[in-house]
Order: sequence, then C-alpha cells, then structure tokens
Amino acid sequence: GFTLDWYAELFQDSYILSALRTTILVSVLATVISTVVGTAAAIGFSNLKRRSRTVCMSINNIPLTNAEIITGVSMMLLFVAAFGAFNATLWQSFSTKLSLGFGTLLIAHITFDIPHVILCVMPKLRQLDPNIAEAAQDLGATNWYAFRKVILPELMPGIVNGMLIAFTMSIDDFVISYFVSGLDFVTLPVEIYSYTKKPLLPNISALFTLLFLLIRGLRVTMNRIQLRGDKKRAAAPSGV
Repeated sequence: GFTLDWYAELFQDSYILSALRTTILVSVLATVISTVVGTAAAIGFSNLKRRSRTVCMSINNIPLTNAEIITGVSMMLLFVAAFGAFNATLWQSFSTKLSLGFGTLLIAHITFDIPHVILCVMPKLRQLDPNIAEAAQDLGATNWYAFRKVILPELMPGIVNGMLIAFTMSIDDFVISYFVSGLDFVTLPVEIYSYTKKPLLPNISALFTLLFLLIRGLRVTMNRIQLRGDKKRAAAPSGV
C-alpha cells in the first residue's frame, strides 16, 4: 500500500546523509567557482582575435566531447602521478600524505563545469552591443561600474543558465567522481552505485524519486528563465 515511511527511513541512513552532504558541498562550491571562472573566461575569449578564439573554444570543447570515463581515468592518473611525485619530495619528512579526496573531487567538478558555463555565456556576449559599455564610460562610469551595471545585467540570463547546468551536472555526476573521490569522500551517485550491487531497498527507490524531482525542477527553471529572456528580447523596441 501507499506509505511515506521509506522517505523517513531514507533520512535516517547515516551513509546516505554523509554522501548527500558531500555532494551538495562539492556541487555548490564547484558551481560558484566555475561560474565566476567560466564567465571571466568567456569575456576573455570574446575579446580575442578570431583565430585565437577558435583555438580556445576548441580546447574548451574537449571535456564536452570526451567520454566521461576517459576524463575520469585521465584525471585520476594525473592526480596520482602529481601526488606521488609531491609526496616523494617535499612531504617526505611529514607523516601526512596527499591522496585522492575532497580536493581532487572539487577540482574535477570545476574542470567539467567550466566549459558548460562558457558555452552559456558566449551567445549572450555575441548579442551584446559593444557600444553600450563605451557609452556608459563616456557618461563618467568607471570600467568596473560599467561592467557591473551595464554588461553584467545583459549577461545574467546566460550566467544563470550556466550556473544551473553546472550544478545539475555536478550533483548528477557519477563516472568522473567514481575515479577521483577516494575513500573518505564519496558523492551520492557513487554511494547509490554501491547499493546497486545488492537488492535495492525501498528507501533507495525513494532517493531516486527525490533526485528525479530535483533535477527535473532545475531543468524546468532553466527553460523558464530562457523563455522569459526570449520574451523580453521580442518585446523590446527595435533599435533599443
């Protein structure tokens, strides 16, 4: 029969709650950092010459075209090699050794989040009239004030879309997180994978339902923001 008891039991599972806290923390930090870095990178790319911009965008698209397992294994090998060399030299006299954990997990999430932010901000930069920033400066605005009050509001729909996509990709990632998370910090998708090796309990099914609703809500929010921006542009008088 119908019951909500399994949802209550879900939030009493210490392993799932620990993985959920790790997932939310990594996703939020990766989203904030990748949004700032991706927006700055997109603005920098837009100011490059065409050939240089094409090269930078091709490099930016590599994480998007690569299979996730290739990215995950590559980053794991990179971290292991870097930590092995670092531990063998500078930290040789210390008992604490660098290893896979929260730091590598955060770096990996930032790495595959940044390209999504750049791809969301770049179309807004192409639609941006370059003369409005110069007009603001002619009226006495400083570079930072013109960026904050004139350019940034125009880019905000793309930035918000990029931020939501980055958060969705980060909270939902399994393959890359599986290779770079280590043993002490496990994300929720990796923890769920460990439950699939045995008969699934109803509380895991309840977790799947909540994750589906969360991601579905984020997707609907992104579509509504995009639709609202399209309506505003369509309603704006020509030449404005």
